Amino acid sequence: MKSLKFIFLPRLVLVLLLSATFARAADGERVRHDLVVVGATPAGITAAIAAAREGRGVLVLERTNHIGGLPANGLGATDIVTRGATGGLFLEFTGRVRAHYAAAYGEKSGQVEISRDGYHFESSVAEKVLARMLAEHPAIEVRLMRQFDADPANVTLVNGRLAAIRVINRETGAVEEAAGRIFIDATYEGDLAAAAGAPYRVGREGRAEHGEALAGRLYKPWAAEPGPGSTGLADNAVQAYNYRLPLTKVPENRVPIRKPAAYNRDDYVSLIEDIRLNRDAAPVPPHPNRVSTIARILNIIELPNGKIDGNNHHACFISTDLPEENWPWPTSGWAWRDRFAVRLRDYTLGLLWFCQNDAELPEAFRADCSQWGLSRDEFADNGHFPRQVYVREGRRIMGEYLFTAADALPVAEGKRPPLHRDSITASHYALDSHPVRKREPGRGHLDGMFSQDTVPYTVPYGVIVPKGVDGLLVPVAVSATHVGLSTLRMEPCWMALGEAAGTAAHLSLAGETGLRNVSVNKIQDSLLRHGAVLVWFRDMKPSHPAWPVVQKLALRGAIEGWRVDADKPLDADTAAAWRGALGLGVASAPEITRGEYLGKLRDELGGAKD
Repeated sequence: MKSLKFIFLPRLVLVLLLSATFARAADGERVRHDLVVVGATPAGITAAIAAAREGRGVLVLERTNHIGGLPANGLGATDIVTRGATGGLFLEFTGRVRAHYAAAYGEKSGQVEISRDGYHFESSVAEKVLARMLAEHPAIEVRLMRQFDADPANVTLVNGRLAAIRVINRETGAVEEAAGRIFIDATYEGDLAAAAGAPYRVGREGRAEHGEALAGRLYKPWAAEPGPGSTGLADNAVQAYNYRLPLTKVPENRVPIRKPAAYNRDDYVSLIEDIRLNRDAAPVPPHPNRVSTIARILNIIELPNGKIDGNNHHACFISTDLPEENWPWPTSGWAWRDRFAVRLRDYTLGLLWFCQNDAELPEAFRADCSQWGLSRDEFADNGHFPRQVYVREGRRIMGEYLFTAADALPVAEGKRPPLHRDSITASHYALDSHPVRKREPGRGHLDGMFSQDTVPYTVPYGVIVPKGVDGLLVPVAVSATHVGLSTLRMEPCWMALGEAAGTAAHLSLAGETGLRNVSVNKIQDSLLRHGAVLVWFRDMKPSHPAWPVVQKLALRGAIEGWRVDADKPLDADTAAAWRGALGLGVASAPEITRGEYLGKLRDELGGAKD
């Protein structure tokens, strides 16, 4: 099997040079990989690493000529509310990002400060870090420019179990087959799951189906109650996509915005009146200074080296999202998707050009917008523009567990959400959806836009296990309602789910058992050994020696609330409850702290050498 090779381009951009043919055994027989991962998204990468570190041979198939998904394509500001809610390989990634900036610019540099402990980064840095993480595992083989089309003809099932898939080599046009013992669909769209026969949903559930207040058709002012027209009825609407834009106004790195050939002024003209009236979709008048800056159309977050992550602005009627036109994406073929990607690119560049040049816009606004351009040191092979559409939501499989809004909301004030004892990660982001429809006459808000605070929650194993097919896990297009996915759909959570999927794949092979029957306790034990967070606590991190025991106790309901209180004195009732939860015999409670006793329990369980 040919291994990964690396070359270094300007700015140390790491490029993977991969074999153009599938590996074959010496006798000419087809190689059957332990694990085949479709999609070199962050979730696909963590899945591959988790399996490879246990000695499994992994093949990763990626449609494009770059790895890394959205973090390598403009999404430089990590979407997470409570940072400590997600650990494992995601936390390793952010640590490596920070280390990159410290090594390149100095520990006290502005780049390190702006990186915010590695949670904010440049696309080229994210790609390089992820590539290096892959390269450290010789058992992982990555094949770029391999396209999987969501057609049942491209999968081989044996007794309901996925056994092989066929992809197109986009460089040669050849059809290639990959056989595997287990498969992971790490695509944003859920293409492999659909082709293999897993049931799925696209669109919005109705409000009545699961009692979700934000479900169905919804016109909701920012931080206010739903308005007229909010029927809550189900439909096939998909939240809008955009490109995340790493723009800069550093003169030597700035590439001017050029008017696209398909420019259509009508797409943006309503913005003129919005700016004149200082009007937007927020429930209260916006900040008066925003109307004269690019923040009128972009949500801006600072990145290292004079760049920003320019995202759609929730409060604006016109921004980088392009609602409605993306609805076919989840179930369309790549020919349609590629056409939409061009349309979205033209729309996005056209918006920037309009804001910089249209004579009917205020001069001060045009002047501020004109400072910004594309970053010369990003995406050099794609006109300095991101290579991938930000697919916020594709198909959603129907799995062994359906994650809904209730799973992310506290059961009572000050309490946790429902505890999933088969948790494979904790996570924390708002219930958050972008609009599904464009501006409608007479409506003061965009359909489908919502944001509601949550608290750190647990994600059960069942969300990545699809019904209808065996031998497959799906850590991105997970089993959730539209509202449920709106909090799960962030890369930290997807990376953690990918790591869990790779771990489950290894344990399934080791125990010769199906993915539905693999021991979740063993998955959890393995994840904890690698620094995962299964239940979040305010006062303890995965680096604490007692962390695995604390997680086990929490998953068994023996530590409630948000604090471990390791420094408090131990009482007899707590000691008895903890021992009972862990299946240990009765013993007297020594006069020590809770933390010291947790350490003793860890030793008693045989975890001191983990």
